[in-house]
Parts: sequence; C-alpha cells; structure tokens
Amino acid sequence: MAVNIIIFPHCLFRFSLFSNVSNQFAIPTRLSSLPSSPRASSRSSSSSVLCSFSPSSDMDGSAGLGLYPSHRTKTVHLVRHAQGFHNVAGEKDVNEYLSFDYFDAQLTSLGWKQVDNLRKHVQSCGLSKRIELVITSPLFRTMETAVGTFGGEGYSDGINVPPLMIANAGDCNRPAISSLNCPPFLAVELCREHLGVHPCDKRRSINEYRSFFPAIDFSLIENDEDILWQPDIRETNAEVAERGMEFLKWLWTRKEKEIAIVSHSGFLFHALSAFGSDCHPSIKDEICKHFANCELRSFVLVDRSMIGSESSATNFPGGVPKGVDLPSDVAADMHPEKGVSNDQDMA
Repeated sequence: MAVNIIIFPHCLFRFSLFSNVSNQFAIPTRLSSLPSSPRASSRSSSSSVLCSFSPSSDMDGSAGLGLYPSHRTKTVHLVRHAQGFHNVAGEKDVNEYLSFDYFDAQLTSLGWKQVDNLRKHVQSCGLSKRIELVITSPLFRTMETAVGTFGGEGYSDGINVPPLMIANAGDCNRPAISSLNCPPFLAVELCREHLGVHPCDKRRSINEYRSFFPAIDFSLIENDEDILWQPDIRETNAEVAERGMEFLKWLWTRKEKEIAIVSHSGFLFHALSAFGSDCHPSIKDEICKHFANCELRSFVLVDRSMIGSESSATNFPGGVPKGVDLPSDVAADMHPEKGVSNDQDMA
C-alpha cells in the first residue's frame, strides 16, 4: 500500500529524512468531502539522526538531513483542552466518568487559568498571527479552550460582529470573547473524544451550542442532536485511531497551511500512535505520548503523493526573460572533447 502522509515534530522537521520511506502507515490524501460520521522531548542537534526511514539504518549520524517541498506539507498545532470538572472527579474516582453529573463537562477555574497561560504563550511566540484556521471538537470544554486561546482581543467601537463565546457561557464567569482579528473557528466531529458510555464525552445539541458560541462554524455537523454517542457502547482504541486517520485525510482537503486543532487526550494519543515507529526512540516518544491539560505540540504533516497538495505559492521558474541556460556541469558532459572537467567549479 502506498505511503502518502507522515507526521513529524515541527521543531525537528528541517533535520528529518523524507526520502526512501519504508514501513509507514498509508493515508490517502484526497477526499471529495468531509466524512459524514466518525463511526467509520527535547530538541536534538543536527548531527543526530532524528528519523531514519531506511530499514537498514543503524540510527547513527549519517542520514539525519533531508529536504521536502514545503507546499506538500501542513503545520498542525495540536492542543488538548484545559482541565475540566470531569478530570478533577475522575482523578479521585475513575467511576465518576460514568456519572451524568459531568455531562459535556466544562472547564474549571484552574482550567481557565491554563487557557490564559496558553493564550499568552501563542501570542508571545507569534503563533497566533500565523494560524489560518482553528478546528475544535464540538464539546464545551474544547470550544472554551479554543476560543479562549485563539480568539480575538475585544470589540472596537462601531464594529458589531457575533462573539466567539457569549459572556458567562455555561456559568463560566468569563467575559464575552470577540471574533475580531482572529482566524475562523470550525467545529468538526471527527476529532471528538472516545464516543460512548462516558457522559462527559456526550455533546449537547448544535442549536444550544450556537447560543453559547455564535461565531463558531457548525455547518459541517449534520445532526443537531448527538447520534454518535451511545450509553452502552464505547469506541475501542483501534476505532479511535482509525477515526484519527480519517481526520488527517480530511485535513488535506483544506486550503489552509497552518491549522490549530483543539481536541482530547484519548483522540490525540491514538491518532498519533500510528506514527514514529521508524524514528529515533526519543522522537517516537515525543509523538506518541499523552497530552497534559492545555498542552500544545506542533507537527508537520507531509504529503508524499502527487495529488494531496496545491502547487507551490513561492516557487519561481527562473529564466524570465529567457536567456542562455546551459549549466557548466551539463556543458562539460555534452562537450568532453573541450577538456572541461566536472570537477572544476565553473558555476
């Protein structure tokens, strides 16, 4: 099966080797539309091999540098929601995850502090200015985290637009969050947490969410009520991983190149579990470990097919206007009788 997409930590992308990939997971890279249902470390030096894709590699320092066309990549910034009331209860007693007291759990006051800290971080490092789209799981805690982290600063006189979140939404005791001067927000069911059994993972109706989050786009969610969550059947880890692959495939249908995704611990962990098996163990660990509350990790998705990416917006053909264009090394090959050596630096 052909290999089409690989994922790699964003901070190490420029040192990875993307040619001759073997034993990777195959992901088709073009879908006609969004699938209708989800049911279907530390920074290393450039001298170290960070990810080797050769089956014979001994992971020494000989193959750690490589190139890949930038227009066949997307940068994704993955965020787990901040602390929710269900996290606090479940830490004390795991059976609390079965309680409807935590239906569609919202953020705690500590969770909002985590959001405020993450917001400061994405602004200070410049990330907030680069993100073109924010995708969020349609549950209260993920949407609170998404709009609190990536939302607008506030309203300006004379400008009247719907807020990303109304004031005191769900009794959160927070002011309204503006939709001005921020990327669009899109709710997507494919990146929800494990479906079924746990009431904290059951969503409200879309109509109710729209009243709390007016500027979030819910148009890709087909059903007002949650028909995916079942009280007696919970998704297996393998099913969540498969859904994660479907989500990554769908990302390739988006035109945006830099996307933030706010999701859940289980979904993120199992979605990433397919990647990194042929990387250095430290990179595998960086990819495939559980996210802390409100943790952000950045990755580069690489499309290795010929159909999953737009053409480059920055490449330039050269030779405009046209002129003499015979490189010296090619000339030496074509006219060896002239005594021109390929070893000479004639460029």
